Amino acid sequence: MTIITWQSVQAEALRRIRSREWPPGGQIPHEADLAEELGCSRGTVNRALRDLAEAGLLERRRKAGTRVPLNPVRKATLEIPIIRQDVEGRGQSYNYRLLSTREATPPPEICEKLSLKKPDAPMVHVLALHLADDAPFCLEDRWINLQVVPEIAQTDLTEISANEWLVQNAAFSAGSFAFGAMAAPEATAKWLDCPIGAPLFTLDRTTWAAALPITSVRLCYIPGYQMRAEI
Repeated sequence: MTIITWQSVQAEALRRIRSREWPPGGQIPHEADLAEELGCSRGTVNRALRDLAEAGLLERRRKAGTRVPLNPVRKATLEIPIIRQDVEGRGQSYNYRLLSTREATPPPEICEKLSLKKPDAPMVHVLALHLADDAPFCLEDRWINLQVVPEIAQTDLTEISANEWLVQNAAFSAGSFAFGAMAAPEATAKWLDCPIGAPLFTLDRTTWAAALPITSVRLCYIPGYQMRAEI
């Protein structure tokens, strides 16, 4: 017997919003109807929709039902740059190489970043190299929550980076980031073609859709990297 949680209900609601099965301006089914359809309690549905409303992805009005807003209020102020645009903005040619992609259980440090005591299901782990003028520029090490963006599992990430696909397809309501520096470990130094221990600029970022984590990523940039002012 499958247990329906509020998180899985929220993920299904997000899917319907993104796919426009629930179109902008349209009223969504009543909580009791959704509960019957999904095989859970009305309280479970209420919990899931309440978070989406607080994130600005739904509008709830007393006695008027719940609608998808025509103009969602994005409460996050985090702007997510596309690495391709960073490279091209420097006057360099961009290329991209998918190194690996697999479904796996995230390690404890990723679960902690995403506030997951224990993941309900495997996530997609993506390792990719971004190039500038055919030289290494940035190593992308990313975990993606399939509950929120299941479409990523069928996306050809050899043609488009996870960074760019998520910016285009995954509406987020909150996020956090932290800049840092690290000495290049052996595996990272190999991909970035730099000495082991070389100083790397790092960016760690997480994004969320209401209470559900979308992705956690660490970007490691080549030694000497300087962030452009507009990024």
